[in-house]
Amino acid sequence: MNFETLKDIIENNTTRRGMILDYSIQVLIILSLISISIETIPDLSPKIYSILGVFEIFCIVIFSIEYLLRLYVASNKLKYVFSFYGIIDLLAIVPFFLPSSLDFRFLRIFRIFRIFRALKLIRYNKALMRFNIAIKLVKEELILYLMVTVILIFVVSFGIYYFENEAQPEAYKSVFHSMWWSIVTLTTVGYGDVFPITIAGKIFTFFVLIIGLGIVTVPAGLVASSLSKARIIQQRVQKVQKWKRFIKKNK
Repeated sequence: MNFETLKDIIENNTTRRGMILDYSIQVLIILSLISISIETIPDLSPKIYSILGVFEIFCIVIFSIEYLLRLYVASNKLKYVFSFYGIIDLLAIVPFFLPSSLDFRFLRIFRIFRIFRALKLIRYNKALMRFNIAIKLVKEELILYLMVTVILIFVVSFGIYYFENEAQPEAYKSVFHSMWWSIVTLTTVGYGDVFPITIAGKIFTFFVLIIGLGIVTVPAGLVASSLSKARIIQQRVQKVQKWKRFIKKNK
């Protein structure tokens, strides 16, 4: 198998062999996540632990081979290593190689990154890939939205602090203590563990809740519109790929 054929199988999931590879990896990721979850069940028999251990090694071998192959066929290897997918692929296998016999607790924490295998599914799912494209399309708008949200949290925290501090000094000790109320109110969650009791505070809360409804709906609208654009982009890319394969075959 030459380099171009291998590259096409690994990077092009519209071909038959590329689809088989993608679906196989998807199934293995799901089985791996189920295996990791089973490991957390207490009082498992040594035999089951042994089977799970063998399966874990098998998964690591396949994921490692996949990572090395992707690195091998990548046009810009350094760019792939530090890309989103490259980092996710690496995090999916690195925890296995971290030492478990050494008493470095901070290293053991990184074993939790095994759950990052779930994010590997993004690469192989067209719908999730569309979502990835959609996020890129509205990245600037979302950043602006987050900045405005952070500013609003501070403004609301100051407001509720001045309205409620005298009446509830324990609940609203400072602006920072008031931020919890601001966050749960602006997101319309409203846990009810902290709430205003003054008239001014209740009126202020009414307006905050109205603003909160907008905060919840804005990103949903942005992502929904960008998903429609992402679908069109994905369809155009697929058509271009089909034409390239057609021209290549008929040369």
